[in-house]
Amino acid sequence: MLTARKAHLDTLAVSLLLGCCLFWGFQQVLIKATISEVPPMFQASLRLLGATALLGAWCLWRGVALFKQDGSLKAGLLAGGLFAAEFAAIYLGLGYTTASRLTVFLYTSPFWVAILLPFWVTSERLRGLQWAGLLCAFVAVVFALRDGFAADQASTLRGDLLGLLAGMLWGLTTVVIRSSALVRIAAEKLLFYQLAVSALVFPMMSAGLGEAWVWQFSSFALTSLALQTVVGAFVSYLAWMWMLGRYPATKISVFVFFTPLFALLFGALWLKEPVTPSLLVALVLVAIGMVLVNRQPAAAPLSNDTRPHTGPGGTTPS
Repeated sequence: MLTARKAHLDTLAVSLLLGCCLFWGFQQVLIKATISEVPPMFQASLRLLGATALLGAWCLWRGVALFKQDGSLKAGLLAGGLFAAEFAAIYLGLGYTTASRLTVFLYTSPFWVAILLPFWVTSERLRGLQWAGLLCAFVAVVFALRDGFAADQASTLRGDLLGLLAGMLWGLTTVVIRSSALVRIAAEKLLFYQLAVSALVFPMMSAGLGEAWVWQFSSFALTSLALQTVVGAFVSYLAWMWMLGRYPATKISVFVFFTPLFALLFGALWLKEPVTPSLLVALVLVAIGMVLVNRQPAAAPLSNDTRPHTGPGGTTPS
C-alpha cells in the first residue's frame, strides 16, 4: 500500500530531522574522541559489523528480500565499495584534522553530485542558482583550506584533504545509485549493500594498517561504539529513509546543512577545537551553497522518490 506523502514538514518531521542532524554532527566528534582508545579502522569495523547485523534482523522482521536477484548486484557492490572508501577517508582523516573541519569538507558532497550527475542523467543539468551554489562551495573550500596550508599545519591539511576526498566519494556513490538499477530496489537493500560491503572490507584494512585489536574497552568506548552503531548507522538511517518516503525530499535536504554546524559546536565545546574565521566563513558558504544546489523551480512536481539517496549528498548521510 502506498504511503500518503505530505506537502510540508510537520512538527514530527522537523524534530526528527534536527535530531538526526544533531547526532550526525556529534558523531564525528565522538569518533575522534574514541580514536585514542580504539584505532579508526577497527572502530569503523565494529560499527559497520554491528549495523549490518541490526539491518539484517530488521529486514528479516519486515520481510524485505535482500538476496533476491533483481539486476542490482554489480552496481550495489560498486556503491558499497565507494561507501567503504568514503568512511575510510572519514575515520583516517579524523586522526589528522578536527571533527568540525572534516565535517565541513565532507558536506561538499552535494556539489560533487551536481557536477557529475548530469553526465549520466541529463535531466539533472545545472540551472543558474545551482551554479551559484557550486561557486559558494568552491570559495568555502578555499577559505577552509587556508588554515591547513599554513607551514606548521601539514597534518591538518592531510586530514582536510581526506575529508574532501570523503565528500567526493559520497558524491560518486550517489551518481552510481541514481544512474543504475539501484534506484528501483528497496531502500533497506540499498543500505545493506553499503553496510555489508564495508563490514567485509574494514577489518582487512584495519589488519593491513597493523592496528591493535584490543577487546577491553572503557565504559566511554563501549558507549561510543554503541551510539555509532545503533543510533548512527542504524536508527538514524532508517529514520531518514522513513522521512524521505513521506515528506518532500527537497525540503528535507535543506536541514542537512545543520550537521556541520552541530559538529563545529560539539567540537569546540567538548574537544576544545579552534573555531577560526576561515572555518566560520566556509561553514556559512557551504550552507548557502547547499540550499542553492537543492533549490527546485517553483513549478516542479512533488517527487515520489522514496530512496535514501535523494537527500543532499545523495545517499545515506555520513
